[in-house]
Amino acid sequence: MNPDPAPGSAIAAGPRRASARFMLEHPAHWIALGFGSGLSPKAPGTVGTLWGWATFLLLDRWLDTRAWALLIGASLLVGWWACTRTAQHLRVADPGAIVWDEVLAFWIMLWLLMPAPLWAQALAFALFRLFDAAKPGPVGWADRRFKLRAGQAIGWAQGAGILFDDLVAALCALLVMALGLRLWTW
Repeated sequence: MNPDPAPGSAIAAGPRRASARFMLEHPAHWIALGFGSGLSPKAPGTVGTLWGWATFLLLDRWLDTRAWALLIGASLLVGWWACTRTAQHLRVADPGAIVWDEVLAFWIMLWLLMPAPLWAQALAFALFRLFDAAKPGPVGWADRRFKLRAGQAIGWAQGAGILFDDLVAALCALLVMALGLRLWTW
């Protein structure tokens, strides 16, 4: 079976299920599924965010600000490709198993917050998960911005949309933290 649909083609078959076997079929799947963290049967977005937190703390030992900026920039581009291709292969515009968006958004939050005490990192985690799951206001708008229209094939816009709402959720969480800090010290 060829997992790559022709560009712009409608997919007649039903959705596929993300699995370890599916993850091994294509390099994009490894990335989009957060190197397996998106395969969690419960709360894959939360597990993906936790994986992002752990990998940030590990990588932060060796990466300076410039290296993080380069990694995040490259991860946005590679992630856009990986999320688009994986959504196409799963035949679902925004599958829950795709968690690269959570990983990347939380990396950006931590990159902007660090050095931060553990309680601040945990607060960032909780606020990000709240905004990502509940999708209030601007996050809901961002989530709806790239939805499929009837008869439309999954394409680059949906891949961008997978990333976009999580980036907006991270921004909202950071704004709440900044506002809370400002009010606390006022």
